[in-house]
Amino acid sequence: QVRVAETGGRPVQAGRSLSLSCGYSVYMTCQYDIAWYRQDPGKERDFVASISKDGTIRYADSVKGRFAISRNSGRHTVDLQMNDMKPEDTSTYLCKATLTGVGCPRAARGDYWGQGTQVTVSS
Repeated sequence: QVRVAETGGRPVQAGRSLSLSCGYSVYMTCQYDIAWYRQDPGKERDFVASISKDGTIRYADSVKGRFAISRNSGRHTVDLQMNDMKPEDTSTYLCKATLTGVGCPRAARGDYWGQGTQVTVSS
C-alpha cells in the first residue's frame, strides 16, 4: 500500500512564504513522479508543480517565479516552497505520487493521492 501525506498548510499573510511537504512511502523498486495540485470546493483540481523521477520540473504559469519544488530522496519527501503568496493561492493543496519504472510491478503502477492540506492566504 502506497501512502501519500501532505503537511505544512496553515493561514499565512499575503507576501509571506510557506513550505508544504509531501511524504510518500516506498514500494519495492518503483520510481516516483510527484506533482502538487490545488483544489477549491466544487472546482476541478489545478496543476501547480511537478518533479519527475529524472528531475524534470514543471510549474503552472500562475506560480512560476514564486513557487519552487524540490525532492529529498533520502527522506522520501517533495517540498513545495511558496513565496510571495497571494490571496488567490488560497486552496487545498494535494500531492499526487505516480508510481512508474521498469522495476515497478504493473499492479502497483498508477496515481496515489494524499488527503490534502489547507492553505489560506489573507490580504
